[in-house]
Amino acid sequence: MPNSFPRILLAFVMTLGLVMLGGSPALAATASSGPGLDVSWPQCGQTLPKQPAFAIVGVNYGLANNTNPCLANQLAWAKTALSPAATAQPRVALYVNTANPGRQGSWWPKSNTYDGVKVTNPYGSCAAGTFKACSYMYGWAKASDDAKRRGVSNPQSYLWWLDVETENTWQSDKAANVAVLEGMTAYFKRIGARVGLYSTSYQWGRIAGTVKSTSPLAGLPSWLAGAGSAAGAKANCALPGLTPRSRVAMTQYISRGLDYNYSCS
Repeated sequence: MPNSFPRILLAFVMTLGLVMLGGSPALAATASSGPGLDVSWPQCGQTLPKQPAFAIVGVNYGLANNTNPCLANQLAWAKTALSPAATAQPRVALYVNTANPGRQGSWWPKSNTYDGVKVTNPYGSCAAGTFKACSYMYGWAKASDDAKRRGVSNPQSYLWWLDVETENTWQSDKAANVAVLEGMTAYFKRIGARVGLYSTSYQWGRIAGTVKSTSPLAGLPSWLAGAGSAAGAKANCALPGLTPRSRVAMTQYISRGLDYNYSCS
């Protein structure tokens, strides 16, 4: 989600052991409840305020194929969020990076099977080299890794936000990008988890375009970024969601170096 510096660059800097600055998708609120707080690897080592209205924790380290090194500590911190949650948002939710690196990625699927699971693929056979079919499997695999290999206990109990931003790698084929997100959604729903979509209308348009009403992405809740103030964020609750039948659940704005969000319901 929007940062003061691109997250991928920050990940490189952090790897070198340098001091980092920046904010990751963060902070949610209604006018009456006060803010929730959303953190990830840029906040590693920071003292975070306790008892936010709700908390959202980033699972990855800026890319779809790695792990937030502070995930365990930040999940423990997230449990200080008010209980029950002070807004309509879950007390604790998660977000994950998304991407479609295609065949140039460090890993790319070659079949419709991943981690011992044979996946029903609406786009056909990845083994046959069908790009959308393999894109779907890539999304499924990344979601499976997020749920099983990042250190999240009881992954089925969370709402998982798919972070869709242009700073990650995407293909010019928007239908293939949609297939990645559909694969991720299918995996999370398979384990009983809830799924939402985070983006701006501009970034979503560049990456996914107009999604068909028959897509599994249709009707998922939207978390919209892009407002410059709390008032703007509140007004953005009236904007259309990212997909057909989607409601805007939260809207984001930046203030005092942190990303805040307004809970729309």
